[in-house]
Amino acid sequence: MSADRPRILPVGDAALTVEMGRALLPELNARVRALDEALRADPFSGLVESVPAYASLLCVYDPARTSFADARAALEQRLDAPAATPRPGSKHVVPVRYGGENGPDLGEVARARGFSEREVIQRHTATTYTALFVGFLPGFAYLGTVAAELETPRRAAPRPRVPAGSVAMAGRLTGVYPFASPGGWNLIGRTERVFFDPFGAEPALVQPGDRIRFLASDLPVDADYPRTQPFPASMPTIEVVDGGLLTTVQDGGRRGHRRLGVPWCGFVDPLAARAANRAVANPEDAALLECTAVGPTLRFHATTRFAVMGADLDAVLERADLGPWPVPSGSAVVARPGNVLTMRERRSGLRAYIAFAGGITVPIVLGSRSTDLVAGFGGYGRALKANDHLSLGKTPAAEAADVALAPPAPGPIVLRAVAGPQDDMFTDEARARLESGTFAVSALSDRVGCRLEGPVLAHRGPGEILTDGMVPGCVQVPPNGQPIVMLGDGPTTGGYPKIATVVSADLGRLAQRVAGDAVRFRLVTIEDAQRTQSPEG
Repeated sequence: MSADRPRILPVGDAALTVEMGRALLPELNARVRALDEALRADPFSGLVESVPAYASLLCVYDPARTSFADARAALEQRLDAPAATPRPGSKHVVPVRYGGENGPDLGEVARARGFSEREVIQRHTATTYTALFVGFLPGFAYLGTVAAELETPRRAAPRPRVPAGSVAMAGRLTGVYPFASPGGWNLIGRTERVFFDPFGAEPALVQPGDRIRFLASDLPVDADYPRTQPFPASMPTIEVVDGGLLTTVQDGGRRGHRRLGVPWCGFVDPLAARAANRAVANPEDAALLECTAVGPTLRFHATTRFAVMGADLDAVLERADLGPWPVPSGSAVVARPGNVLTMRERRSGLRAYIAFAGGITVPIVLGSRSTDLVAGFGGYGRALKANDHLSLGKTPAAEAADVALAPPAPGPIVLRAVAGPQDDMFTDEARARLESGTFAVSALSDRVGCRLEGPVLAHRGPGEILTDGMVPGCVQVPPNGQPIVMLGDGPTTGGYPKIATVVSADLGRLAQRVAGDAVRFRLVTIEDAQRTQSPEG
């Protein structure tokens, strides 16, 4: 294989990456976008979606329809074809109010580069930028490249909250934060242009390959940007008395939009969630409630069939006629008007799922009812709180059936993982420690990722890489050497090396671990991972 031949590497059991190189070069990005366009026009069998990055293309595929070997062969054929030139994208002009409260870092950037603020603005607006890819947040386009004399490192400490619409720079890149979020880039201005509207026909303003010019403007920026789309519950069936610690509407997840920076979200323990839906005769991926550690209190206003699966949170149905009645896991229970469902304490596991016959009928956004907590759309756009009301769909005609699925057992777990795609960026000792070491779940874990504490996994060189595509299960290792396993709300791209990727079927078990629980890894080949899809006991 020639030195410039792209590498095709497995990313767990249901994705792969085509690595054109590991440098930020326009010609590599052009090759990525050309291959992406070719796949979108003529996908190989089993391809679910593709995610372009700086110098690599992530391909998510269905392992039930194709194997890694077959997907790799299909991509090799396309790489052997004559190199194509990607289409020129759309053009956008983005008005920006620079400096002041809209761009608090403009003065610091100017001083660091030896310019006045006016000169920084002139240079920033003089360039036509290309959208190299979209990631990190829905609609966040990485725009390159900034004039060399403006190259500025990202901030030493990220801000906990960057306002939506902020125009920022880091290194040779610039971009616009579509939503309020944490961020470490230098803020030089702000725009009112909406870069992502989940309710629009074209959700993302900017697509890979588009060209962008910034225009200095004196127009004020509305502090309420961006606006959300509220919705009323029609014929509410269930009242939320208390939302618990973190209760959200989730379904089977949002597929096909990772290229726009939209994560899958959805059930983080699919086995338990789908079992709950089966118990009330719903389709397996119907929308339900995911409850974390401290469950909600719900009052029923109509006769409703429901089931609880996953973590044992001591679910009890309060009935005026019979008093408190324990809700058995895996069995459909009928609640009458006035009955109240409470969850009194966590006994085992972390996340419980409450399915209601007919499913929860919040609006479908980008093909899913799942809540995206970061961007604030889907579900209720947030965790449930007191006085929210839930509406349900039509009760299935099928009979409810008991489902045998034990609550998560306490104790250590072993997760199967496929090495890579950047395992070559770690020392031999680090790769050995991944399997020999025992890690503990950190209290800082959430739906974005499960943070682990334990043996340090040292890099051979820098602890950052050229950002590339990720899927749930990717084991990112930041410079501190402590791994983070991505979960359903994890970003679509990331800039830390990934030493391995957890097999899809094992991820739900990790999602049920609480702080302090022990986790170990066992590396398997991609062939073994695709041969045995069921999780270990």
